[in-house]
Amino acid sequence: MPRAPLRVERNIITLEDPVEYELPMIRQSQINVRAGLTFSTGLRSILRQDPDIIFVGEIRDAETLEMSVRAALTGHLVFSTLHTNDSAGAVPRMVDLGVEPFLLSSSLIAVLAQRLVRRICSGCKALAQPDPELLKKAGLAERAGNLTFYEGKGCQACRNTGFRGRLGIFEVFAVTPAIARVIQERGDSATLRRLAQREGMRTMFEDGLRKVLAGLTTLEEVAREALSS
Repeated sequence: MPRAPLRVERNIITLEDPVEYELPMIRQSQINVRAGLTFSTGLRSILRQDPDIIFVGEIRDAETLEMSVRAALTGHLVFSTLHTNDSAGAVPRMVDLGVEPFLLSSSLIAVLAQRLVRRICSGCKALAQPDPELLKKAGLAERAGNLTFYEGKGCQACRNTGFRGRLGIFEVFAVTPAIARVIQERGDSATLRRLAQREGMRTMFEDGLRKVLAGLTTLEEVAREALSS
């Protein structure tokens, strides 16, 4: 959760399904479909409560998306989630749900995409040599000799899996003026992704590779989850 916006004088309201954690200084609302409280109806109610920041648990339909965009355009900071393959893919997904591209380009600040990979067990961590074909696929074959990779050999602490816990790999798709123009032109996710990378976006695979080289996870883990990204 962002640290800067959480000041006492801000009115922060959430819509969640379910409410998993109680958070201080935040007014949390539980979705209750049987009682008629859906994300869209709940959001409509929240907008009458003069919120500064709104957290919508998930955008599931066109009405919720439209109201979220309208809320953002009227000065509210809105956070939500959406199921897509990567960060750039969220844009055409929202357009497909019915939001006008010019409204989306004016209201969207950024999309954060994340996936989880298994963390190497610290109790049995050892040097490793990834498969040559995987190194080639990952574009690392020519410099593999200068890189260090690790794996977990398996021990009692990790139940002989070689992994213990998980960590996230991330990418942030920030809407720059150039990207906003492509959104208005209904650019597809591949076009948006290429432009974002030219403007400095670190992909999930690139973020994962940094964690591979830091000895936190394996190349196989990151490749399985994010190599296509």
